Amino acid sequence: MKQLCITQCQKKPSITLKHLCMSFGLIIGFCMILTGCATVGPDYIPVKPDAPENWQAEMDGGLVAAQPDPETLAQWWTIFKDPELSGLVERAVKGNLDLQMARSRIREARALRGISRASLFPVVDATAAASKRRTIGSGNDREEIEFYTAGFDAGWEIDIFGGVKRSIEASQADLETQQENLRHVLISLVAEVALNYVEVRTFQARLDVTQANIKTQRETYDLNRSRYQAGIIGELALQESLRSLESSRSIIPALESGLSAAKNRLAVLLGKSPGECSKELAEIKPIPTIPTTVAVGIPAETLRHRPDIRRAERFLAAQTARIGVATADLYPKFRLFGTIGLESIDSGDFFDWNSRFWAIGPGVSWRIFDANAIRQNIEVQSARQEQALIEYLSTVLDAQEEVENSLVAYAREHRRRDALAKAVKAAQRADLLARDRYQAGLDGFFNVLDTQRSLLLLQDELNQSKGAVIANLVRLYKALGGGWEYSAMMEPSSSIP
Repeated sequence: MKQLCITQCQKKPSITLKHLCMSFGLIIGFCMILTGCATVGPDYIPVKPDAPENWQAEMDGGLVAAQPDPETLAQWWTIFKDPELSGLVERAVKGNLDLQMARSRIREARALRGISRASLFPVVDATAAASKRRTIGSGNDREEIEFYTAGFDAGWEIDIFGGVKRSIEASQADLETQQENLRHVLISLVAEVALNYVEVRTFQARLDVTQANIKTQRETYDLNRSRYQAGIIGELALQESLRSLESSRSIIPALESGLSAAKNRLAVLLGKSPGECSKELAEIKPIPTIPTTVAVGIPAETLRHRPDIRRAERFLAAQTARIGVATADLYPKFRLFGTIGLESIDSGDFFDWNSRFWAIGPGVSWRIFDANAIRQNIEVQSARQEQALIEYLSTVLDAQEEVENSLVAYAREHRRRDALAKAVKAAQRADLLARDRYQAGLDGFFNVLDTQRSLLLLQDELNQSKGAVIANLVRLYKALGGGWEYSAMMEPSSSIP
């Protein structure tokens, strides 16, 4: 490190404080002019997602390409008209720990930006000291000396080449990155709450259907036992009815386990201990219904709306600025420093005018050899910028894939649900006919077993499909970027100067 330093330091009365202030002001003014002369490193050019004109998926199952209402997109879960779901979402936004962590990271990023901005201003230190020293003079005479000093030290590195400005740009982009991350966490949270709530209602519906079928199969078994004891039917029919009954009963524990897991997951999403939501969700309620039409908008608007894409873009901006921070190390650093204070070997003279001292001057330092470390650091930051750009492009493609898959899954499951609903109606009619014919002695018991088994499977599949349709709609709204505008506890953009 080569360093040049020009300093004035004396106590001659010929240099007045006025002259000192004028000289200092001229130096500051000159450095202020130099500060605006150059800003090293590349200027960031905002990137925009490359989006197709329309979605590739067919608009089926109530999907329309119209632009969704902003208010509906912001609170999409209200379309299910389920107050309990809306209440769970509100509580999750207030209590979820991942959301609290994201908010904390915003506060951290804002403080780091403040640290970067502080580098634009001088640093002033106040110092004071008092000491007493014992020395040995001629003839072994011992002498005690007191020394008192107090003053102010100031230093200011002039940002001539814009390294500090680039650092502020990077920290500002980091702050905006964390804000978009908070929005992304909120979108994921709301979707997870809705998905688990739908899962709870789906398990309850499946349990209800299974228990109703068990009741019917129990009645069939009791009838067969009576007929077997009366010698009307053989033991095979009795055992087959018992096998069917116990097979249905074996489904209950797995469904109860899934229901309990969904309730526990909801509690954790709300920031509560597992099990705390069990009582309030104990009442069996139907699976929420879906709207007749769902507006999905156009790809370009969706990609601009998604926080994960905007987060990736802000990360790219931050990394571009860091190239300038690294490049600034190639150039000399200019600074001003000054010291003013009092010093004396006698406490009685400490505040005398003649005890004053001062020093002021510009300084420059320039790293002339570092084995190419600075240029390697520039290369590192350039490579990271390239990686950030690739990550941005990958995020855009992933977002398009997510929306396309959600559109197809929703439409196809919509069709499957309608087909299963028709199949269940037919199976219910077939079961009724089979039991009537069996009781009338026109058919054997195996027709009854077959129709009961088919009915149970179809009813279970129908309930699963109803839940899947709503789950796919939730995933679609998540893919469209809906929900992050909802929370009043979000960090608003306007609050970030």
